[in-house]
Amino acid sequence: MKRIMLGAVAALALATGMAAAEYPEKEIQGIIQWGAGGSTDTVMRSVTPHAEAALGGTVVMQNMTGAVGAIALNYVADADADGYTLLMGAENPMLYKIMGLGTKDYGEFIPVNILARGTPLLVANNDAPFDSYAEMIAYVKDHPGEVRFGSTGPGGLPSVVTAMVNAVEGELDVIYVPYDGDGPALTGLQGGAIDVMPAVLGAAIEGIRAGKMKALAVVDVAENDKLPGVEAVAAINADYNTYLPWGPFFGVFAKKGTPDDVVAKLSAAYAEAAENADFVSLMEGRGFTLMGISGAEAEEFLAKWQQGTAWLLHDAGLTKASPEEFGIARPGE
Repeated sequence: MKRIMLGAVAALALATGMAAAEYPEKEIQGIIQWGAGGSTDTVMRSVTPHAEAALGGTVVMQNMTGAVGAIALNYVADADADGYTLLMGAENPMLYKIMGLGTKDYGEFIPVNILARGTPLLVANNDAPFDSYAEMIAYVKDHPGEVRFGSTGPGGLPSVVTAMVNAVEGELDVIYVPYDGDGPALTGLQGGAIDVMPAVLGAAIEGIRAGKMKALAVVDVAENDKLPGVEAVAAINADYNTYLPWGPFFGVFAKKGTPDDVVAKLSAAYAEAAENADFVSLMEGRGFTLMGISGAEAEEFLAKWQQGTAWLLHDAGLTKASPEEFGIARPGE
C-alpha cells in the first residue's frame, strides 16, 4: 500500500511539474481593475504584448470596474491559483481594509511584477508668496489659516502627501479645498482658486514646463531628472525616509498558491517586457519611475507602502478602522 501511495504522489508531482513546464497551455485572463483609457489600463495594455512575446502565449485583458477596484480583486482571488487569471491593478487594495472597502488586499496575491510608480510633488500657483518647500512651510507657520491646499478626498494622493507633510513638519494650519480629481484641482491652482496642490508628476509636468505653475518639491528620496533643480523632500528633512519611496503604483499579481514555476515564468516575462524600449518611453514620457521588481523586493515595497500610508491616513482621522485591527504595524516598529 505504501509503495502504491508513493507512486501516486510521484505521479502527481511529475504531472504538476510538466504542467508548469508547458505553461501557458491556454489563454491567460488579465483582469484590469479600472476602466478603459485610465492609467492602469494604459500601462497594462502597453506592457502585456511584450510579456506575451516572452511567454509564448496570449493574455486576454478585461476591464472589470466597480467598488474602487474591489470587484476585480475579488474575482481573481476567487479564481483557481493556476496562473491563468491575473490581476492587473494599482495601489488601492492596500487601503481596502482600513477604509472599509473590502476584506482582502494584495496579501492574497503574489506580486508578479511591480512595474512602475508615480512620483508625487508639491506644486504652487505662480503668484503664491513662496518658491520652495522651505519657504512654503515657513509661510504657512507665519500665516495660519491662510494658505489653500487642494484635496481630492480620503485615500487619494493629495490626502496621503498632506498627511505625510503634517507628520514630518507638525500639523499645518491650512484651508483644504475639495476637488473631484487632480485635473480640476490643477486647473483651480492655475486660476488662483488654491495656492498648493499635491499632485503626481505625470499630471503636473506639462503645466510646470509651460510656466503655468511652479514646482516646490519632489516627494521622493532624490531629485527627479525631469525636474532638475527641484529639491526632494527627503534631502530637506530626513524624517521623510520613514515613508518614502511612495507613490501610486502599477503591478501584475497572481493568486497565492500559484505554482512557483508558473510565477517564475510570469515574472521573467513581465521583467523582460518592462525593459522594452517602447514601454520605457511611454512610462518616462508620463513621468513614472520604472521599478520592475518582484519576489522579496516587491513584498518589502508593498509592506512599507501599506504601513506608511495606512498609519498616515489613520492618524489624520481619515480611516474607518485602525491598521492595528489588521496587523499592520506602524512604520519602524
